Amino acid sequence: MTSRDFITKNFQRQTILNLYNSTIPTEIISFQLDISKEEVENIIEEEKKEQEKLSLSLSSPDSSLGLFYLDAVVNVDLAIRRAQNNLWEAIKSELKFEISMEETNKILQKYAKSKVTLVILHIDLVDSTKLLMTLPVDTLSAIIQAFTQEMSLLIEEYGGYILKYIGDAILAFFTVGAIDDMYLPCVNAINCARSMIKIVKQGLNPILDQNGYPEMSIRIGIDIGDQNAVLQYGWDIVQTFDINSKNKQITKKAHYEIIGYTLSIAVKMTGLAKPNRFVIGQLVYDALDEKQKSAFEILNVGADIWSYVNSKTGVTYGVHINIV
Repeated sequence: MTSRDFITKNFQRQTILNLYNSTIPTEIISFQLDISKEEVENIIEEEKKEQEKLSLSLSSPDSSLGLFYLDAVVNVDLAIRRAQNNLWEAIKSELKFEISMEETNKILQKYAKSKVTLVILHIDLVDSTKLLMTLPVDTLSAIIQAFTQEMSLLIEEYGGYILKYIGDAILAFFTVGAIDDMYLPCVNAINCARSMIKIVKQGLNPILDQNGYPEMSIRIGIDIGDQNAVLQYGWDIVQTFDINSKNKQITKKAHYEIIGYTLSIAVKMTGLAKPNRFVIGQLVYDALDEKQKSAFEILNVGADIWSYVNSKTGVTYGVHINIV
């Protein structure tokens, strides 16, 4: 196999996985790419086995996960079409929210009772009170649900994990394999933020316009740090009923949270971003290469508004905003 054949085959494989992860049926993938359905299913099955091996290798907090450059894999144009379809379904009250926290719990369980280096991403919907005052509650709920689902799917596609939902905001994290390998998770989080803004502007807002609803905008904060403690706060108890045995079954799942300086800074700095812009902390900026750094400029903020300090240098913690 020549190097060109290898690149073509690898690109086709990534395309198949990206379409599959976007909930496109295998028969449609087969038709679009003009290959057999069996070949599509084999590639998907191979990927599942690889992911299982990867999950089994996560036996310590030092293990690496998600450390791949994912912007070349995520098909943003396809994600825009998916977002539009899901928003239409939500407006018609047909969308089912299908984001699972199972993978998040698996990762946090491995880091429980320890400090870990994480990239924190916080996304917030701007001026949601305007939507609340303009739209009926059921319509508002449907729109927020579609927005939340699309942002959550993007976070997962860029290798991140949903920590929790706070009203119309989302807290997510990206794992870091080693303190000297911060570049990739930082870049994945940054590219995720760019794609989020693109999907809101080009995917969701045109549908809102067509229905006479107010447009939405977002702002995002991203920071990285090693002072993140994973704690267990009790248990989530799920009660189900077994039809065959006619017995109630109770399942207990540990509930985990992340606390730390990094998370607090990421949330606070989000408010410094202009609508449909995002900001990054100094440590994220320092982890980037020169080309990546050129896409940002320092954000000059008064001490009365921004008083956080760099825990290592003792000076005001720098915040950088993306250049449009």
